[in-house]
Formats: sequence, C-alpha cells, structure tokens
Amino acid sequence: MAALVLLPIEASHAGWLSDIFKSPSKQGKSSKRVVSPKRAALAKPAASPRRHTVKLAALGPAGLNLSGLKPAPAKCDPQKFRIVVDVGHTAESEGAISARNVAEFVFNRRLAQQIEEKLKAEGFAETKLLLTQGKAKASLFKRVAAANDMPANLFLSIHHDSVPNKLLENWEFEGKKSHFSDRFSGYSVYVSRNNPDFQTSLSFAELLAKEMKAQGLQYAQQYTQPIMGRYRHPLLNKETGVYSYDELVVLRRTRMAAVLLEAGSIINRDEELMMDSAERRNIISSGVAAAVKEFCDPRWGMLGPL
Repeated sequence: MAALVLLPIEASHAGWLSDIFKSPSKQGKSSKRVVSPKRAALAKPAASPRRHTVKLAALGPAGLNLSGLKPAPAKCDPQKFRIVVDVGHTAESEGAISARNVAEFVFNRRLAQQIEEKLKAEGFAETKLLLTQGKAKASLFKRVAAANDMPANLFLSIHHDSVPNKLLENWEFEGKKSHFSDRFSGYSVYVSRNNPDFQTSLSFAELLAKEMKAQGLQYAQQYTQPIMGRYRHPLLNKETGVYSYDELVVLRRTRMAAVLLEAGSIINRDEELMMDSAERRNIISSGVAAAVKEFCDPRWGMLGPL
C-alpha cells in the first residue's frame, strides 16, 4: 500500500507546456486556488454531447466545487506529451508482501513497464518509467523531484493493494508462513485535493477509473468503511472507484496532474494469481492507454482512433 507522509504544500510553478497543443488555448476563469502565473491555461474544448459526470459521496469536511472543474486539453500532440509512469516503492523498501510472499515492488515494476511499452506503442514517445532507489520516505522525495524536474504533464504512480495488518489471516505457502485476506479485492484510483492541479488530476482519474470498469474490473469499496482505520478515504465517485488521498506525497507535491492506481489486491489469494498473469497486465495497460488517449484528445473517446 502507498506510504503516507504529511508534508507542507509547495506553490506550483510548473504545468502544461504550451508547445504540446496543436490548437491555441484561451485563458479560462481563474480558480480559487493560488497558482503561479507561469502555468499555461488549458484549452477550452469544443462542445460535445458526451460528458463525464462526477458523482460524489462521503466527501467529509472538505467538499468539492464542481463549477471550477476543468476538462483535459482539447487536443495535444502525443509525441510531445510527457507522462511519468512511476514504479511504486523500491528494491530497498518493497511495499506490501503478497499472500505468496512476493514483494509489491515486483508487481509494480512489471505492470509499470508494460504500461510504458503500451503508451509508447500508442504514440506517446515521451513516456518515462520512473524507477527510484532508497528507503521509503527518501524515495518519495526523489520521485517527486524527478517528475517536477522533467517537467512532466501527467504523473501516474503504479501500486498493488493489501489490507491493514489487523485484517490479515495466517496460512502457509510452499512450506513458508505467510498472510492473506480474501475478504477484499479490486482496483482503486486516488487523487489529492491538495495537488496544485487537482482539477486536471480528477479529470484523468475519472477517465482511468472508467476504463478500468469498462475492462470488466471491479473497484475496491472498503476504503469508506471504519474498519480500514487510517487507510479510510473519501470516495469521490461511487460508480468507478475514485478516492481522495489528500496527504500522499507523490500526489500532493507533484506540480502536475497526478494519479495513483492500486491495480488490484495481492493479499487476496485469488486476485494475486490474476495480478501475476500477463493477461491481467495487458487488460490494465490497455485501459491506461485508452484513458491517456482520451485525456490527450477527448474526440478519441467518442470516435475511436483518429
């Protein structure tokens, strides 16, 4: 599971690059969030009968102002659109351990590599795989700094899910003691409302979660339940599984749209086997690619490849 670190927010001074858009953009209405004047405005999309609605639930004390929700750019050049695919955790800090004693980092790296390959094959030549070294807290600073220095247009962090220790059960696999929890399963998509480009982050999260659902996958619904303790999060879209994880470092401190994908549960014994399969990795990478293409050019979602 993604590590939680509380850090102060830095003022945003990087955003969408004007040279990635093929069509001119116009300055939209100003947001209530204070942002740098260097941020390039997102282009206003043409009117379309297809709209992505956001159904909100369990927002807690901090509600959302949907009137300020900005769509993705009307059109971008895939060859210049910079996407960071972040491999969650590191070899030194491996994340969760699966029901069959495999480190989450192994799952994250394999899936992230396939996503990178898929996006490049779809024309997003500037896709970068971010593989970080070091212990958990230090690696969080490194990966955020690397993404901010590129600078990237979109940050996607890849993880695989587990459960709080109190929900684990004991079993043995191949003669070794291990833990499992078959009670919960599914993917989940996270954004931070403290990200300097939260509105764009939410736009991409909505597309990604929609594509995961379209692939026949179910989202993990347990994160609104008290039993999850400190891992309980507000559910922003009860239809597709978009949650807020406001204080997560890689979502909060990146200076571009940032989303974290928990691709599935590796502590669930049945789902671990599915997450370990090439078929499931292909399903997820195809869903990510479809979401990125529609994010870059909304016409793709209506008309298919252009």
